[in-house]
Amino acid sequence: MYQYDVVFIGSGHANWHAAVTLAQAGKKIAVVEKDVTAGTCTNYGCNAKFLLDTPFEFLDGLARYEKAGIASNGSLDWSALMAMKKQEIPTYAPFMEGMFAQLKIDLLKGYGKLVDAHTVAVDDQKITTDYVVIGTGQRPARLNIEGKELLHDSRDFLDLDVMPKRLVFIGAGIISMEFATMASKLGSEVHIVEFADKALAAYPADYVKTVVDKMTQEGVTFHFGQAVQTVISVGNSLRVTTAQGLKIETDYVLDATGRISNVENIGLEDLGIAFNRSGIVVNDHLQTAVPNIFASGDVIDKTIPRLTPTASFESDYIAGQILGNTEPINYPVVPNLVFTFPRIAQVGLTVEEAQSEPDKYKVVAIPFGQQLKFQTKLEDEAHITLIINQEKELVGASLLGNEAGEMINFLTLVINQKIKAADLSQIIFAFPGTTNGLINALKTAMR
Repeated sequence: MYQYDVVFIGSGHANWHAAVTLAQAGKKIAVVEKDVTAGTCTNYGCNAKFLLDTPFEFLDGLARYEKAGIASNGSLDWSALMAMKKQEIPTYAPFMEGMFAQLKIDLLKGYGKLVDAHTVAVDDQKITTDYVVIGTGQRPARLNIEGKELLHDSRDFLDLDVMPKRLVFIGAGIISMEFATMASKLGSEVHIVEFADKALAAYPADYVKTVVDKMTQEGVTFHFGQAVQTVISVGNSLRVTTAQGLKIETDYVLDATGRISNVENIGLEDLGIAFNRSGIVVNDHLQTAVPNIFASGDVIDKTIPRLTPTASFESDYIAGQILGNTEPINYPVVPNLVFTFPRIAQVGLTVEEAQSEPDKYKVVAIPFGQQLKFQTKLEDEAHITLIINQEKELVGASLLGNEAGEMINFLTLVINQKIKAADLSQIIFAFPGTTNGLINALKTAMR
C-alpha cells in the first residue's frame, strides 16, 4: 500500500489541473514544489506579462485616435506599474495553496527526485506513490559567452523596478519582441540583436514586417545576421560585441535565446527514463519508459507548442489516464499569440504550408482593418488570412491586429468543431463586436 495515489513533481499548470481533478475523484494526492506554488507562468511569466502589457495596449489604442481629437500623450510610470504587479502577483500562490488545502492535497515544499518507480524523495524525506507525474517545466537558456554573468532573463525583466534607459535584447523571438515593445514605448533606447535574418520566423513574413516596421518607427533598432560574442563592463555601461564587429553600449542585456527543459538531477537516469535537452521522451499516452511515471507540460520532448493551455490540456489528459481512460492523446489545433503591437496570432495550418499545396487549400487574404475600421478601432493594418480545405472547412488562420487574441480563439473553435458556413448562418452574434465582422468574412471565404 502506497502513501499516495499520485505524486506530482512541480505545481504549475502542467500538474495542478490533474491534481485537482484527481483529488475531487477521491484520490490521495501530493504536490512537490521547490519554488513558489503554481509555477513559472503564474508567478514569473505569463500572468505578470499580461498585467504589465495592458497599459501599453491602452496607449497604442489612444495613438490611433489622434485623428479623432484624442490626445495620445498619456504618461506611463513603469515603477508604479511594477509596484502594482508586485502587489497583485504574490496573491496567486496563497490562493492556490488554499485550494490545495481545501481539497486535502498535500503540498510538500522541497526538491523532488525519483528514487525508484514508486518512491519520490523530497529533500531528506521519502514518500511512496502509485503514480508519478513530472511537470518540472523549463528555464531560460544562457549563452556560453564571455560576460554571461552580466546577462538577464525574462524573469529578471518582469521584476524590474526601474526601466533601464538603454537595453539590448539577444534574439528576435517572442520574448524579445514583446518586451522590446514595452521598453521602446517608455522611451528607452532599444536594440535587438538576432543571428538569423529575420524576427519571429514561425509567423507570416508580411505580418512580422508590419510589426518590425512599426517598432523601428518607435525607435527600436534591429541588427540581423549578428552573433553576440562578448558582454563586458565598461565604466557604468555594458558593451555588447558581435562576431561580425558590431559594438553597442547599453545598460541592460537580456538573453532571450531559448529555454531548456528541467530534466537534470531528478533521478531520470537511474530509472532508465530517456531525455534530452528538449525534454523527457514520452509515448502517445504521455508515459515515460516507466509506465506509471508520466511527464506533462514544457518538460516533454515534443513539437506541439509549449504553451500554458497545452500544459493544462496535457494535465487534464493525464488525470483521465489515471482514472481509466485508455485512449492515446489527441491534440487539437493549438492557437498562439504574440503580444506585440499589433498582435500576431496563428492557429492550424500555416500560410506557407497551404501555399505549398495549392490544389488542396484556398488561401484567402482579407484586409480587415481597411474594410471595417469602425470594428477594428481605426486599426488600418489589421489583417486576416484564412485557409480553407476542399470540404470548405477552415483549417488554419493567421491574424494581425490588437483584437487578434479573441478572434483566434473563436477561429480555433471553428477549426476543432469543423463548423461550416451554413452552421454560422444559423447563429446570431452581437453587433458590432469585432468577431461579428470576422464571422461575416469567414462565411464568405468558406462558401
